[in-house]
Amino acid sequence: MNDAARTTWFPHVTVAVVVCVDDRFLVVEEEVGGCRLINQPAGHLEPGESLVQAAARETYEETGYRVQPEALIGIYQWTSPSGEFFLRSAFAASVLEYHCSAPLDDGIIQALWMTEAELAARQDRLRSPMVLQNIRDYRSGQRLPLDTLHYLDSPCPATTS
Repeated sequence: MNDAARTTWFPHVTVAVVVCVDDRFLVVEEEVGGCRLINQPAGHLEPGESLVQAAARETYEETGYRVQPEALIGIYQWTSPSGEFFLRSAFAASVLEYHCSAPLDDGIIQALWMTEAELAARQDRLRSPMVLQNIRDYRSGQRLPLDTLHYLDSPCPATTS
């Protein structure tokens, strides 16, 4: 394939956090494209941060809860109906503290605690099918230790072609 025929593909690299307290899951109600949807605390990986750091940051920014990611639940691929591709790393986390006056990210309406059954009953309002799948995998005990993730400090070596 010549250079003119190549296209670069950039999937959305995202993180999500599953927090469970008393059989209720921390979720956010958010406005997306004029619709009110439900999602886990989730968002994009930013330059210079690890997946674990992104998970903790996004949870705080969207809910006011400071959390400690404890395990990787799984990595999920999903293509939205509009054709956008997402690669999501989902983490199990525990609550460290809550800041009720913390400002929430734009588009976040509120943080909620919902049961799996309540979420399943609102499947038409879930941001993606990953929301329930993350919870079901969490409830089944699916966990990988955080040291499964490796962060390399040096850039990739230059390649020649």
